[in-house]
Amino acid sequence: MNFIKRVLSTVTGIFVFLFICFALLIIIGLLAGSSSDENIIVKNNSVLNLKLDFPIKDYAGKTVFKQYSFLNEDRKDGLFNIIDAIKYAATDDRIKGITIDNNFIQAGVSQTKAIRDALLEFKKSDKFIVAYADIYTQKDYYLSSVADTIYMNPAGMMEFNGLSSEHLYFKDFQEKSGIKMEVIRLGKYKSAVEPFLENEMSDNNREQIESYLNGIWGELKKEISVSRNISAERLNIIADSLLSRTAPLAKASKMIDKIAYYDEFQNGLRNALDLEALKKINTISIKDYAIHTANKLKTTSSSNQIAVIYAEGEIIYGEGDEKYVGQGAVNRSLQKARENDKVKAVVIRVNSPGGNALASELIWREIELTKKVKPVVVSMGDVAASGGYYIASNADKIIAEPTTITGSIGVFGMLPNVKGLADKWGINAEQVSTNKNAVVYSLFEPMSDTQEAFIKESINNIYELFTNRVAEGRNMTQDDVKAIAQGRVWTGNDAVKNGLVDELGGMDVALQHAAEMAQIEDYKIKEFPVFEKDLEKILQSFGLAKTKEAILKEELGEANYKIMQEIKAMSQRKGIQLLLPFDTEIK
Repeated sequence: MNFIKRVLSTVTGIFVFLFICFALLIIIGLLAGSSSDENIIVKNNSVLNLKLDFPIKDYAGKTVFKQYSFLNEDRKDGLFNIIDAIKYAATDDRIKGITIDNNFIQAGVSQTKAIRDALLEFKKSDKFIVAYADIYTQKDYYLSSVADTIYMNPAGMMEFNGLSSEHLYFKDFQEKSGIKMEVIRLGKYKSAVEPFLENEMSDNNREQIESYLNGIWGELKKEISVSRNISAERLNIIADSLLSRTAPLAKASKMIDKIAYYDEFQNGLRNALDLEALKKINTISIKDYAIHTANKLKTTSSSNQIAVIYAEGEIIYGEGDEKYVGQGAVNRSLQKARENDKVKAVVIRVNSPGGNALASELIWREIELTKKVKPVVVSMGDVAASGGYYIASNADKIIAEPTTITGSIGVFGMLPNVKGLADKWGINAEQVSTNKNAVVYSLFEPMSDTQEAFIKESINNIYELFTNRVAEGRNMTQDDVKAIAQGRVWTGNDAVKNGLVDELGGMDVALQHAAEMAQIEDYKIKEFPVFEKDLEKILQSFGLAKTKEAILKEELGEANYKIMQEIKAMSQRKGIQLLLPFDTEIK
């Protein structure tokens, strides 16, 4: 009787919980819908506030909930939504100028450059750009240097001291703790695993880091030099001597134009807008304006489309999502673009440090199939390295920013081992197996020579395949590829020189080439992938919902639940069965 009561109370609780969840979902959906374009008003004589203190992704993402369509989300705060909004603002009579206001920008260097380039184009409209900050980070200042007037708080600070990179090394820690990483790598520059092999940075690694840091720093200096009319040599002196660390020093070094408090900056804005003192300034955030303008730029009536497929994040084997590149979502997007007659060309935006080798190869194959039907162009973002370059190498044309980190054509394998720690704690692992290679690898035993040989063979095979893929895609010999491979990374500038990249530029250049190759002049952009989500699985992952099976297991116990399942299966079997006469579970 008590069991029945418990089951009934559980079922009642489930229904109540589901009802509450459903009601909350409706409310969330209504709130999400209320932030649509219809509720965003751009007033006359407005200023666009370019505050970029949120994580900026190349692709904001489209998410579809199959069971609950009112939760579908098509965000408009990605990098190219921001750029489109800036472009539209140049022609919008209601927008009089742009403010760059206390940013702490959360974007990569190449992303920041893309926004900066859009601002340079905006300036051609003769509308103003002004910048203000209490604290200028180096990236903030790089962006703000395009402004007509740069303000800084009297008590403010500026970080302008050059670029650096810090790496931790764990060789001694491994020996002392007993936790070790078994590492096999191919490529003398493949530095991802170096911290587990050495106590200090190798000469090869130091060489490549210095090379790309100096390359990126050179680009930043060059562009700041043009905007501020300060020579690159003088900028180096300012950085070395920290001659812009305070507002007075920054002004004396001509890095800023005015020292002012925020209210004084606001008064300057009022003057630019011909407003009376203390009158409210009409401002609109870049996020809201990006939503408002998202559909305004799609004015073409052309039926032609260029598919833009985003591969952003680490590459994993599987479906992938907003944070990870998986062959599931990317390949499905390529297939849809390939089979859609309206899509005349494909641009793949790669912003990935690489990851799973098999997933990279599967995406490579799908690009190969797509190339046979329509042109494929790759646009590289902040980074397109290792597996990211693997998939990029198969494009008809590759476009990179000068500051893009690319290459890293190398392979490594890394497995954790706790033999030393187990010995310290008196733990001994014993294995029993039917064949000599049945134990592929154990955390509690050192890697055997046989195991190491098999892993090395696998890594060698992948490296040969990787370099061959690059050679085929870039029309080079495999030996030429290996000469610039070895896991070394390059800036976009250097990658053009060594043949890994065709041309420098952003997404606009990639789209231009795609249109030319497809022989079209007018087109619409169709973005992929669309991420499909299962709300029930999401709730389960947070412990907010349980499956029917989980509830029954909790109430009946694992053993009783298994018996119930076996009885249910027996009752459902019909006809003659070719079935093992008993259940066996090998652990």
